[in-house]
Amino acid sequence: MRYKTCISIAETTTKEVNQSLKMALKKSDYAEIRFDFLKKNEIPQVLENVKKKLNRIVCTLRPKSEGGKFIGSEKERISILKLIAEYDPFLLDVEFNTIKKNKDLERYLKKAKTNLLISYHDFKKTPKAHQLQEKLDQMRKLSSNVKIVTTAKSAKDSSRVLQLYNKNGKVNLISFTMGDLGRASRILSLFLGSPFIYVSLGKPVAPGQFSIDEIKKIINLKK
Repeated sequence: MRYKTCISIAETTTKEVNQSLKMALKKSDYAEIRFDFLKKNEIPQVLENVKKKLNRIVCTLRPKSEGGKFIGSEKERISILKLIAEYDPFLLDVEFNTIKKNKDLERYLKKAKTNLLISYHDFKKTPKAHQLQEKLDQMRKLSSNVKIVTTAKSAKDSSRVLQLYNKNGKVNLISFTMGDLGRASRILSLFLGSPFIYVSLGKPVAPGQFSIDEIKKIINLKK
């Protein structure tokens, strides 16, 4: 089995995104563009620039409430998510909390047949096992691609999150813990069935994230 990687790109200008994306797609199977790091008026241009490569790109527009950098109203963010959906990316990352609060967005994305990655993040802790399972059960009703990421305060936290792979059914599950204590869970998630692992070109985009070069040394990756 060949394990796959997704390089997270969190640049603040159109030029930097173009440069990093070119490098990322040479080194990795996929790339994630964090559109929330860009100015709102630059997003349409970036989409135009990368539209021929979107079949290998995860698009993310993370709000501050979920650890993101988007500056603007929720109405503006929803509008931009709809715009991104029109470009038909490999995956559009939409937070579970966002979908729950906005039925109009849910209907829009369903009608557009957008390939959704429904995500949930907890930057403070790792919920109890039954709470995680309940979250997974709710999220997989919305998409066959689910991402559950929490913060590890102990090895037991990582273990609880990784146990979700035993009961994920037919869902493409990406589940691991952040932070220094969660680093091993990122690698273990691949062995347990995660479709890919998030990595960086160098500086971590999220707590505990490996770089693509570090991962290549740890795991036999051909890319």
